[in-house]
Amino acid sequence: MKKYVLSAAASALTAFAFVSAPAPVQAAGTAAYGPSSHPVLFVHGYNSSGSYWNTMAGNFRADGWPSSHLHQWSYDWRQSNATTARQLAAEVDRLLAATGASEVDVITHSMGGLSSRHYAKNLGGSGKIDAWVSLAGPNHGTDWANGCDDVSCHEMRIGSAFLTALNSGDETPGAPRYGTWWSPCDTVINPDSSVALSGATNTRTACLGHVAIGSDTTTYTQVRDFADA
Repeated sequence: MKKYVLSAAASALTAFAFVSAPAPVQAAGTAAYGPSSHPVLFVHGYNSSGSYWNTMAGNFRADGWPSSHLHQWSYDWRQSNATTARQLAAEVDRLLAATGASEVDVITHSMGGLSSRHYAKNLGGSGKIDAWVSLAGPNHGTDWANGCDDVSCHEMRIGSAFLTALNSGDETPGAPRYGTWWSPCDTVINPDSSVALSGATNTRTACLGHVAIGSDTTTYTQVRDFADA
């Protein structure tokens, strides 16, 4: 299905640093794993790891997704997002082979949205993704990145060569359904408008911090329903 556009209805954080998430709880709602559901590849952000997704992955399991279909991938967040995208391509292929699925859902936090978008746009990934999700992604850059000095951080700066190329032409290319979630209380992604993409489902959350968005129950329910539509 081609993308569509829809609008919907933090404690402030000053860094992308990972914070341990609370234990998962049974998610509210009616969606559950079924024959049309896809395996999920989770992509964390800057200064983080696959453990960031413990709460959300736990909620997916509570709603019926097998553990074999939930991959909380970790990678070297200091490297270029283009390098991460090439590694992501291999992870997608491994997950598809392991599950026998033809497509994956890719759920990302913060900088994780950039490497996965590069994969979709430039490395043939759009043909292997059903739903792509960005939680608090610096899709058009953030002034927070002016204060860090890794290659990946430079790429998150507003106007960087990486982002200019990534956002040129169609911001949501190919067949995947693209969705973004942004918080008006996120002090890491500045401006707030950086998250939304042309051609995506762009959703405003409650007042959530940059890290908290990944463990919020309402956001989870919306993301689950979007991915499983």
